[in-house]
Amino acid sequence: MRSAAFLSGLLMAMLVAGCATSAVERVAAAGESGCAELLAAVDAAVERSGVGDAQAARIPGFRPLRTDRWLASHGNDLEKPAAETAWIGRLRALDARARRAELANLPQSERSRLADPLPGVETLETRVESCAERLFSQIAGDPNARASLPPAAKVADEYRTAWRALGFYPLSSIFVGHGIADYHAQTRADFGRPLDRLPRRGDLTRYRPSDARMLSDDDIAALLARVPRDPLGIPDPGPAEMDRLFEHFAPVLEIDVVSRDDRPGAPVWEEDPRPQIDTNDPVVYRLASHVRHEGTALLQLNYVVWFPARPPAGRFDILSGHLDGLTWRVTLGRDGRPLLYDAMHNCGCYHMFFPTSALALRPELDRGALEPPLVPQQAPALGAGERAVIRIAHGTHYIERVYATRGAQGVPYRLDHYDALRSLPRPDGTRRSLFAPDGIVPGTSRAERWVIWPMGVPAPGAMRQWGHHATAFVGRRHFDDPDLLDALFVPVARTAR
Repeated sequence: MRSAAFLSGLLMAMLVAGCATSAVERVAAAGESGCAELLAAVDAAVERSGVGDAQAARIPGFRPLRTDRWLASHGNDLEKPAAETAWIGRLRALDARARRAELANLPQSERSRLADPLPGVETLETRVESCAERLFSQIAGDPNARASLPPAAKVADEYRTAWRALGFYPLSSIFVGHGIADYHAQTRADFGRPLDRLPRRGDLTRYRPSDARMLSDDDIAALLARVPRDPLGIPDPGPAEMDRLFEHFAPVLEIDVVSRDDRPGAPVWEEDPRPQIDTNDPVVYRLASHVRHEGTALLQLNYVVWFPARPPAGRFDILSGHLDGLTWRVTLGRDGRPLLYDAMHNCGCYHMFFPTSALALRPELDRGALEPPLVPQQAPALGAGERAVIRIAHGTHYIERVYATRGAQGVPYRLDHYDALRSLPRPDGTRRSLFAPDGIVPGTSRAERWVIWPMGVPAPGAMRQWGHHATAFVGRRHFDDPDLLDALFVPVARTAR
């Protein structure tokens, strides 16, 4: 039975690849062969140079398009032509952003190979963008290509089934699950302490958003009410609206600072082969995402923080290593009020949830599961002019509490776009992404990988790029799962039924 399923899946993959290849061949036959050759040459140069960007997945046979888990989840919702057109346009936008980073990071030697026959007429970036748009137009206008695109636009999960088989996952996961249960119990106990009884070893330092404007609940609701939704139903705020939303919901970081490793900052490339964190430049990186809730697309605001390291707590601390960080996420309801907060470390580890009073954890998830969702407290209700404060421990950078404050003082941090991390300047004038082509931050591996590998997660503990965060060792769960909210929570009204 398993062999039949495998052969069936292999045949389907071959058919999809064949359809995609046929689509590209039709595009070339339509007079765009030069563009197809250029993009193929660029992709080959990117691969040779090791500057590929892994944030969005390439789609076999469709070079000018890429996808992510959110867009891949819409593959069965494209009956209406307007929805299909909007979807393909978003695939194109993902590819354009990735290519801009890849071209910026491409070595000059490779750029010279791709030089225009008429130097100075067009830049490489202009030529690539123009060709990608022409190929995109051809694909969008080809009914057969459009039909073969949805089954090809998939994203592989972050787990290696073969590793789980080799590591006797059914048995090894039991032991790992017990360790996770102990961590959950200790976390709940820590959250049960009074705020003023939390451990403190250094200077309790607050980092606040600089010059961030606060709006009233009515203003936020009115802002989101004005935001258009595309034919897929995805809210689409403009740049000014996104700025206001990110500024309004930006958290206060309250950190027990013992050493430089506890100070947030900007990733930079210096002479060291590993990226460093400039703690003289406190910055939080912003990234928008989406989740589905009861059939409606909701906007999510992600705030990503980086620290220089997780220092060792002892001689045999397998969790310590170079660079550390966490991501704080705010999921907004249709009325503009936060519906759910959640957070993870940038390895995908220590995922925890802070639901508002509007949500409750599905009861079946807290009984018998080896790795249930961790819900250490309910989210605080924020009054007018109040921000969420995230209390962060020294060293481990574990979140210890979430509470509300008004008029926070402290060290100002600036907000920057997450895309900036995909192409950072180097001392020699070239550029390099913070992330390797596999989505891992170089030099951030942890010794825990030698213990946890049977769970099937590559490089567990290492820092990762968006789209590559597996957040469960037992089972399968991703931070960017489009259906994560509904899979874990239900509206409170339903729990009483």
